[in-house]
Amino acid sequence: MEAFPPSLAFPFSYMFNTATSAGPSASLANTISSDPWMDPRIWSRLPRQLLDRVIAFLPPPAFFRARCVCKRWYGLLFTNAFLELYLHLIHRKRHWFVFFKLKSPKNSFVYKNGGSSSSSSSSNTTNIWEGYLYDPYELAWYKLTFPLVPSGFSPSTSSGGLICWVSEEAGPKSLFLSNPIVGSLTQLPPTLRSRLCPSIGLSVTPTSIDVTVAGDDMISPYAVKNLTSESFHIDGGGFFSLWGINSSLPRLCSFESGRMVHLHGRQYSMNYSPFSVLAYDVVENNWWKIQAPMRRFLRFPSLVESSGKLLLVAAVEKNRLNVPKSLRIWGLQSCGTTWFEMERMPQQLYVQFATLENGNGFHCVGHGEFIIIIIPGSGKALQFDMENKLWQWVPPCPYVQYGGGDDGDLHGFAYEPRLATPVTVLLDQLINPFQSFGVVN
Repeated sequence: MEAFPPSLAFPFSYMFNTATSAGPSASLANTISSDPWMDPRIWSRLPRQLLDRVIAFLPPPAFFRARCVCKRWYGLLFTNAFLELYLHLIHRKRHWFVFFKLKSPKNSFVYKNGGSSSSSSSSNTTNIWEGYLYDPYELAWYKLTFPLVPSGFSPSTSSGGLICWVSEEAGPKSLFLSNPIVGSLTQLPPTLRSRLCPSIGLSVTPTSIDVTVAGDDMISPYAVKNLTSESFHIDGGGFFSLWGINSSLPRLCSFESGRMVHLHGRQYSMNYSPFSVLAYDVVENNWWKIQAPMRRFLRFPSLVESSGKLLLVAAVEKNRLNVPKSLRIWGLQSCGTTWFEMERMPQQLYVQFATLENGNGFHCVGHGEFIIIIIPGSGKALQFDMENKLWQWVPPCPYVQYGGGDDGDLHGFAYEPRLATPVTVLLDQLINPFQSFGVVN
C-alpha cells in the first residue's frame, strides 16, 4: 500500500510515544511474526468488502489513525459505498461530550460573545474555533478544529452528531449545523423575528431536523422580552416549515440557561425567578410550566438528559433546617409533573466540591449514563456514572490553559461522533434547490 503524506491535518490531535530502544519493538515483532493468527499472508488477502466492514466499526479516533495507512483508507470517508455501509451497520452508541471555551456573564449560562481560539490561549493570529472531545469511557481528550465556522458565531446546542452554531449579533438569527468529524458545515434559513440571545433546542434524527428558538424577542433596539418561540422543521417525507410555527411563551418566563434539552418530542429549559421547568411539545406547539422540586432551596439548577430520562441537578441549601447541604439529582416521573430523588452526592465528596465551587456556581451536561458537573474558573469537573453509581474527577483537558482572569470556561454539550449525517442533504437541497440539477447561478 502507498503511504499517505503525514503533513495533512486530521480532526483529532494525538500524542504518540516513540520507542527509544529496539529491544521491546523487536521482541513484539517476533511475537507477531510467530503468531499464525497475525500472519500477513492471511491478512493481506482479505476481501476489501470485509476489510471495509471492519474499519467501519472502529471508534472515531482509531478510524482516523487508520486513515494514515494508505490513500485508499484515507479516501473511505469520501466514498459513497463505504458511507452507505457505515449507515447500515448497528454501531455501539458513544455517549461522548464536546466542550468549548466560552465566556458567559456572571451568574448566567447564556453564551454571549463566545471566544474562538483567537480569544483563548491557543492562538491570537487565527480565528478558528477549537473544541475538545471527551470520552468518558476512557477518560481521554481529543482536540477538534472548526475552520469553516465564520466569525461572529458561537456553539449553542448539539444533536445527532451535529453542532448548532448561532450568530451573536442582535437581529434575525443565522444558524449553521456542523459535523466536526467530517468537517461539514450546513446553513439554515435565518429566523423571522429579531432576537438577542435566545434559547435554542435541536433534535436531529436520520430523517428529520427540528430547531426551536425561544425568547429574547427584541421589542426595541434597546430592550428584549421573552414573548414568542419559532420552530423550523424538515424531514425526508418532503415536509418542511421555515420558521412558520410560532407560539406564545408562558407569562413571567426567563430562559437564563440559554439552551434546551430535547427528550421524546419535547424541549425542556430551566426557568428562573422563581425556579421551574419550561416544557414545549414540538408537535402540539404548546408551552407549559412544571414545578421544580424544593424550588425555594435550589442553587444553580441544570437540566440534563440521561438514558432517556429528564434529570434536574442542583445544590440544596436549607439554612433554617437541620439538613446538610448537598448536591442532588431528581428524575421527572412518567406523568410529567412530579419529580423523585434519584441520587445524592456523597457528603465527603460534596465538601470537596463545595470548597472548589466556593459559591461561584456550576453547570452540568448529561449524555447516556454520564453526567458531567463543571466548576467554572477551576478547571475541575466531576463525572457521575448513573449505571455504576461511580463519582470521579475528570482529568484536566491538556489543550486548555487557565491563565487567570476572565478568559472563559469550558461549557459542554452531549455529542455522539458520527462519520455520516445524511439528513443535512435535505438542508442543502432546501438552500440550493437547483444544485442537484447542475444549474449554476
